[in-house]
Amino acid sequence: MKSFAAKDDFTREDTWRIFRIISEFVDGFEILSNIGKAVSIFGSSRMKPNHKYYRYAEQIAFLLSKSGYAIITGGGPALMEAANKGAKKANGISVGLNIQIPKEQKANKYVDVLLDFRYFFVRKVMFVKYAKAFVIMPGGYGTLDEFTEAINLIQTERIQKFPVILFGSDYWKGIVKWLHDTVLKHGNISKQDFELFKITDDPKEVVRMIKEFYGEN
Repeated sequence: MKSFAAKDDFTREDTWRIFRIISEFVDGFEILSNIGKAVSIFGSSRMKPNHKYYRYAEQIAFLLSKSGYAIITGGGPALMEAANKGAKKANGISVGLNIQIPKEQKANKYVDVLLDFRYFFVRKVMFVKYAKAFVIMPGGYGTLDEFTEAINLIQTERIQKFPVILFGSDYWKGIVKWLHDTVLKHGNISKQDFELFKITDDPKEVVRMIKEFYGEN
């Protein structure tokens, strides 16, 4: 039997939940609209600071910050932390879009602009809306989700094309091979869909690709 308090808690009702969703959109739009051009960097929440991809994420963020880009991450540990750290080292704008999940994710100490989200879909809108490019570092399901959603939105022309860069050819070669040998073979994507993303192992090349796309070179 539900308690009286639980029964009358309107925040549990779907209709009232809309107001919380709206408030997250409003906070995100108000704060992120002021950060200028930015790049969203995604990656593992598990890789340790001694991992090579941690160092690469830090370097990429540093170089992008030096080129005038704010850095947006998920705000958590590991490669997200590395990217925020790189931005801060370069005296750039370091943004963290933290998510409230059952296993609490605490924002890393290198985040200067912090937003907390309850809803993944609101958070994902912020990543896309305010980024000039996505840099996809090695990661797990969450990273794959951001990658595939970005290229799906571009493929279906729901958003304008922008650079989506996979960093770490050795890490990503398996999924690229699967896309080519299985998904393309069955006709579920086209050859031109491979042009929706680029792959590199060079942090400087990441910056070059983004600047070239926007005619900044």
